Amino acid sequence: MNAENRNWVAVGALDDIPRQGARVVKTLAGCIAVFRTADDEVYALDDRCPHKGGPLSQGIVHGASVTCPLHNWVFDLATGLARGADEGSVAVTAAKVEGGQVLLAADDLARAARP
Repeated sequence: MNAENRNWVAVGALDDIPRQGARVVKTLAGCIAVFRTADDEVYALDDRCPHKGGPLSQGIVHGASVTCPLHNWVFDLATGLARGADEGSVAVTAAKVEGGQVLLAADDLARAARP
C-alpha cells in the first residue's frame, strides 16, 4: 500500500529513542519494538525473536540490523528476515518520522491484532 494512502498513528518523539536503540510500544496485538539507527531511520518489528522469544528491543542495533540478545540471531530491520545461516522472520510494521514524531501504520497494527 502506498505510504500516502495509509493511516498513521503517532507513538512518540524520535528524540525519545536513543540512536542505535529501541523503545517498546504496547498494542492490542502485542509489543512492537521501534528501532532508531545511527542515521535516524526508524523501523518497527514485533518485539519477539521467533527462535526463543527474546526481546528484540533489548538487542544490539548495527546498521539496519538488530541482534537478538538471547542467541545472537540477526534480523534485517527493513524486512524482518533473519540473516546468515539462521532461518525465520519477524513481522514488520511500517514506520516513518514526520515533524520529529514517530508514526506507525495503523493498518499493520490492526492486521497483527487479528487471530
